[in-house]
Amino acid sequence: MSSIQEQIREIEDEIRRTQYNKATSHHIGRLKAKIARLRDEAEKRASAKGGGDGYSIRKSGDGTVTLVGFPSVGKSTLLNKLTGARSAVGAYEFTTLTVVPGVLEHKGATIQFLDVPGLVKGASSGRGRGKEVISVIRNSDMVIFLLDVFQPKHYEVLMDELYQAGIRVDEEPPDVVIKKKDRGGIEINSTVDLDLDEETIRAVLDEYKIHNASVLIRENITVDQLIDVILNNRSYVKSLIAVNKVDLAYPQLIEECRELYPNAIFISAHKGINIETLKDAIYDRLGFIRVYLKPQGQPADMEEPLIVMSGTNIGQICDRLHRDFRRKFRYAQVWGTSAKHPGQRVGLDHIMQDEDILTIIIQK
Repeated sequence: MSSIQEQIREIEDEIRRTQYNKATSHHIGRLKAKIARLRDEAEKRASAKGGGDGYSIRKSGDGTVTLVGFPSVGKSTLLNKLTGARSAVGAYEFTTLTVVPGVLEHKGATIQFLDVPGLVKGASSGRGRGKEVISVIRNSDMVIFLLDVFQPKHYEVLMDELYQAGIRVDEEPPDVVIKKKDRGGIEINSTVDLDLDEETIRAVLDEYKIHNASVLIRENITVDQLIDVILNNRSYVKSLIAVNKVDLAYPQLIEECRELYPNAIFISAHKGINIETLKDAIYDRLGFIRVYLKPQGQPADMEEPLIVMSGTNIGQICDRLHRDFRRKFRYAQVWGTSAKHPGQRVGLDHIMQDEDILTIIIQK
C-alpha cells in the first residue's frame, strides 16, 4: 500500500492533469479535500511518534513576532540589533538550534521576538526541525520574512512551506459557519454570490463525512478556504518582508528586489541600516491601539496607556490585568470612539478602539 506522501503526489498529479472548468470543479474540490485530509493525517501520525523535544515558548508582552528565513540569512544578527538579545551569530548554516527570545520596547509597546532555526524546503514535512519551528510560528501574532538580498526568491518557498503547514499569512479566517446536525442533510445558505456551486460544497463536506449540517457563507470563498473552515486548525498571522545585507549589494540588485517586493523594508542587520524604520513598521503592522484606564470615580491615567492589539475586547483586557477580573466582572464603562455615548455601559465582548477610556467594575 502506498504511503501518505505517495498518495498526496498521485492526487496532485491528477489535479494537474484535470482541466479546470465548471463541469470538473466539484471533482477538483473533492481531490483538494482529500489532499488536505491526508496531510492532516500525516501531521497527526508524526505528532504521535514524537520526534524531538520540540520548542516551548510562553508568549509574553503585547505581541509576539517570529523571524522566519532560510539558514544564514541574518536572523540572529537582526534579533540582537532589535532587542539586545544574545543569539549566536556565525557564517554557517543552522547557527540557531533552539528558540532564542528577545524583547523590543517601542512606542510604549513590549514586543516579544523569537529567533528560530532557519526554515528549508520541506520544513512542513519535518525537514530541518521544521515541525518544531512551525509550531512556534503558528502561535505568533506576526512573522517577519527575512530575505537575503542575493536570494530573494526564497520568499516563495517560505510562503509555500507555511501554507502547507496550515499557516495562513495575511489572511483573515473565512466568514463561514458550519453547524453539524443529527439529521436533515446539508443545508447551504449564503448572503453573497458564490463562485463555488452547491455540488462542489457538498462534495467537499462528503469527503470529511459531514452529511448533516447547516452551512452559512457570508463571503465569496474558494475551495481551499472551505477546507480550512472544516479542518478548523489553521493559524492566521500577519507578516512583513525585510530584505537583509543591502550593504553588500549593488544598487541595481536592490532595485530588482524592490520591484519584486515593493512593500519590503531594506535593511542591513550587521550595519544597522533602516533598523528604526523596521521597528516602526513592525509596530504599525501589529496594529496596536492605546486604551486609557480610569479607576471608578477617579481621573483617567492619560500618561501610561495600556497597549493592546486592534480587535481586543474587554474580556481580553480583563485577562491581561488580573486573573480574577473576568470571573468577578460586573460591567464596564467606555468613553471614546467605540462608545455610542460617553460612559456607555458595555460587556466583555465590547471591542475597544484607539484612545478609548475604560473603567472596569468588578464584584467586591
